Amino acid sequence: MNVDDEVLAAVRARFGDPVELRWEGEISAAEWALATHNPSRKHDVTLLILDPGRRLALIRKPHFAVGVWRPPGGGIKRGEDFVAGAVREALEETGLHVELRRYLVESRARFRHAGGELAWRTHVLLAETADEELAPDDPGEIAAARWGTLDELAGPLRQRLLATGRAFWRYRVALHDAALTALEP
Repeated sequence: MNVDDEVLAAVRARFGDPVELRWEGEISAAEWALATHNPSRKHDVTLLILDPGRRLALIRKPHFAVGVWRPPGGGIKRGEDFVAGAVREALEETGLHVELRRYLVESRARFRHAGGELAWRTHVLLAETADEELAPDDPGEIAAARWGTLDELAGPLRQRLLATGRAFWRYRVALHDAALTALEP
């Protein structure tokens, strides 16, 4: 695995100890297909990117239901430095140049479907940008990007994700909730 405990020890040393989150749930066939489409990848990095005005970068992928937005993120490529990969994902999905600031959440999830089980890890990091304009690099992957707020993530977006009834969105809500708690003074 390219994001192993040795890599994460260096991330912790540089960006602090994260809140730990455990999550388990039954997912749909469509969610299973999405989670297993790349069998060598069993992780993602999610970025809470804030600008100086505390606006939060949000993305929308083409397959998302109407009204569903989330913080950007993706996978670290094999052989890629963790920090470089997170910065690359931010640039690809939002067009923003970022500086990572804190390791907020380390999640160990267990997704189940039709007797199968997938262990998944998510790493949520706080990042900052001085950039003002969102400009995703890949319109095939990112349908749109916009500025939102942490309050929106905790309120209307949280409610919208839960209203989908999808397990992956319940998982995202748990990640967002843990990250927002980690950000509290």
